[in-house]
Amino acid sequence: MPIDAAKALAAEPRTGEIGWTRKDVLLYHLGIGAGVPATDPAELRYTLESKLRVLPGFATVAGAGAPGVIGGLSLPGVEVELARVLHGGQHLRLHRPIPAEGTATTSRRLAAVWDKGSAAVLVLRTEAADRDGPLWTDDAQIFVRGEGGWGGDRGPRARPEPPAGEPERTVERPVREDQALLYRLSGDWNPLHADPDVARTAGFHRPILHGLCTYGIALKAVVDTLLDGDPDRVRSYATRFAGVVYPGETLRIRMWRPVPGTVRIAVGAVERGDAPVLTDTVLQHT
Repeated sequence: MPIDAAKALAAEPRTGEIGWTRKDVLLYHLGIGAGVPATDPAELRYTLESKLRVLPGFATVAGAGAPGVIGGLSLPGVEVELARVLHGGQHLRLHRPIPAEGTATTSRRLAAVWDKGSAAVLVLRTEAADRDGPLWTDDAQIFVRGEGGWGGDRGPRARPEPPAGEPERTVERPVREDQALLYRLSGDWNPLHADPDVARTAGFHRPILHGLCTYGIALKAVVDTLLDGDPDRVRSYATRFAGVVYPGETLRIRMWRPVPGTVRIAVGAVERGDAPVLTDTVLQHT
């Protein structure tokens, strides 16, 4: 079996050092659509270094040289084909606000390996801390098609109930034609998001947007709409990637607040009949 769950879970964490500057944060913000209108004070907090606030989604790209989700495929006990891999979900927990520039030590390990029958799910956990203590914990769920069925732990089965009633707020966010080309400069160089030939080989008629870019666009919309534009209020943000987004499309982002401190979010592609792209999405805040 290409995935040896026992060996993968027993492997020592891989540690490293990352660093980032205000330029990296500004580039990430532009990559998720910040800066429109360019002179809007609400946008300048994301695009002007003298006013800079860091959206928590930056944790997913901080230290652009880090191996990212694909790095989970080179860990001991894991030998799989990249063509079988899907980025299934993301769960980010913030321990305190991310500074606009800094350095951190990261520790990466497999936190879980689940047997879903037709697929295996790897939970790749990255923890980051600086000299003042923990900064964030980030779990990426990696689906590997065709690698399940060994009788292992199936993992969580329950999914959140869909939000009830009409959303409290609904906003639409256009995705630029060059959004993927801009976002990839933050460190995800997968040609699927830029090269039409690679996209066609993967079964798409043209390059698709990075899932983590959609994740960031939705996070910014919630912060701007329901959290008074204060990214430091975010405590955790989790989603399941349910479908693709093509650059040039429009995202419809619906938001519910079922209880204080919780926002439920659903994101669809307007031009394709609100086809789901982010589901089971929950943001916790102060």
